[in-house]
Amino acid sequence: MKRVPHVYALLFLVIIFAALLTYVVPAGTYERFEDEETGRTLVDADSFEFVDSNPSGIMDVFEAVQLGLVESADIVFFIFVVGGAFGIIRGTGAIDAGLGLAVNKFQGREKLLFPALILIFSIGGGTFGLAEETIPFIPIAVLLCRQLGYDAMVGLAIVSVGARVGFAAGLMNPFTIGVAQGIAELPMFSGLLFRIVVYLLLLIASIWYVNRYAKKVKEDPTQSYVHDLEQQSLETMDSSNIPDFNKTHGAVLITVIIGFSTMIFGVFQHGWYINEISSIFLATGIIAGLVGSLGMNGVANKFVDGARELTLGALVVGVARGILVVMEDGQIIDTIIYSAGVTLETMPRVLAANGMFAFQWILNIFIPSGSGQAATTMPIMTPIADLADVSRQTAVLAYHYGDGFTNLITPTGGTLMASLAMANIPFERYFKWVLPLLGIWTVIGISAVTIATLIDFGPF
Repeated sequence: MKRVPHVYALLFLVIIFAALLTYVVPAGTYERFEDEETGRTLVDADSFEFVDSNPSGIMDVFEAVQLGLVESADIVFFIFVVGGAFGIIRGTGAIDAGLGLAVNKFQGREKLLFPALILIFSIGGGTFGLAEETIPFIPIAVLLCRQLGYDAMVGLAIVSVGARVGFAAGLMNPFTIGVAQGIAELPMFSGLLFRIVVYLLLLIASIWYVNRYAKKVKEDPTQSYVHDLEQQSLETMDSSNIPDFNKTHGAVLITVIIGFSTMIFGVFQHGWYINEISSIFLATGIIAGLVGSLGMNGVANKFVDGARELTLGALVVGVARGILVVMEDGQIIDTIIYSAGVTLETMPRVLAANGMFAFQWILNIFIPSGSGQAATTMPIMTPIADLADVSRQTAVLAYHYGDGFTNLITPTGGTLMASLAMANIPFERYFKWVLPLLGIWTVIGISAVTIATLIDFGPF
């Protein structure tokens, strides 16, 4: 593996680049207003105006890291809490003993197991918009894959890529399709059949990509993108070191299953998010530790050990957020959106539609929230689509494919970095692994947007 810059170094260089952009890109703003029906903050598409520049200074660059950590504190501490809770559960020995049983059951059946798990997570991403909610499943998937002879990348991909397939395809995702279609005044979740076809193409491509990599790693572990890290990991052990499964382990796993079931129920029925998920996982860890006879001091020590292992990954989230801090303070994001709109409305319709897709693809790095990007760009892209003779439904497609696809690589939103932290995989290693898959997705997206333009994908 060729030596690459540390992820902190890479992100800090991007912060510096963003600061330099504030000297080149004029500052500008759109007026925002609150939609009375939904309470959502939207952009007035006709309100853009240039304002006095506010370029970043040297102190602003360094302060961006601190401010990024503060602004992403919910994700940072979520990683610490979930990591600590998982450390407690792991400390009881129940996870390792349970994995021993699972390995015996699933050995040789990975060709069915991995696609089935990817499918399950993709359905959750496409219907309920699962993203952060999948993070607690990653450590278990990683450990299972390691015991089956694969690496952490396969475990991460099953959960993270699986959820992102559905999220990117849209289907009936209320946080992307729902918001965007509402702003574009389209019937809610209209055009579903077209999105299902694209979803199936993305799903098949992703399953093929993950299985192909998994097979290479199983046959030759040195082909792993994280081979050296796997060698160093204490979690990589041979079956002779796996403890025998006993009643205490069973009681701990039942506690964990109840905790996960409660979390899933709360997410779907009550809209729980990071704070609630974190609290349920912490409670599950503490109870599991006591059931597993760790005692209060043992629970506390294992919590600290689990959180400590994720320190690098947790802090990366805040450093990455510093990129957004610099661009928001410099007021250049709205200018970039305005400039893109002026350019797109003069293009031929197929180029305009794919230009929207490319623009949203890039913009997701700077506005990583799916609903936030919809609320910011769709009030502008909707009239542009009308002027370019592109259907509004196609504009929505361009938005949610652009938003969803780069979720595979964007470090600024926190979810990806949190997922990498849970798997203990450096961003630069993951980026190199996933880039070809992003290329495949992008080709599928361009094809879908082009076809949608040519058939006047509607209803309008």
